[in-house]
Amino acid sequence: MEWLTGGRLARRAFAAVVVLFGLALAPARADVVVQIDKSSQRMAVSVDGTMRYSWPVSTGRDGYGTPSGTFHPQSMARHYFSRKYYNAPMPHAIFFYYGFAIHGTNDLARLGGPASHGCVRLHPSHAAALFALVQQQGPRNTRIEISN
Repeated sequence: MEWLTGGRLARRAFAAVVVLFGLALAPARADVVVQIDKSSQRMAVSVDGTMRYSWPVSTGRDGYGTPSGTFHPQSMARHYFSRKYYNAPMPHAIFFYYGFAIHGTNDLARLGGPASHGCVRLHPSHAAALFALVQQQGPRNTRIEISN
């Protein structure tokens, strides 16, 4: 068995303290659940089981359904423009299923009723808040549940 000299022991103890200190400073990750109810056109956002936000949304109108199910963010884009729908702006887009995303909209008058081509539209400030929350907590810690 190798005995540690004073200098080697001090270096290893210092390294252990640095690792433990780094773990203590690491940001805690929380579970984010985004629940979208197509029948009420509402989104509820909770963090670790505590309700954080409740907002009106617009999901897919007739002929353009929003998929139901449980999803996780696949990619995120702060500034995005739809290649499929005339370069329409999709600020703070959180893509969750193929080309479907949660994103901000300027069509505020239609929030609370079906209006989109299948995406979930939010007020731009709500989209920015959700985007920041998912970015902070991590897409892997975020679940998107779409029902009704």
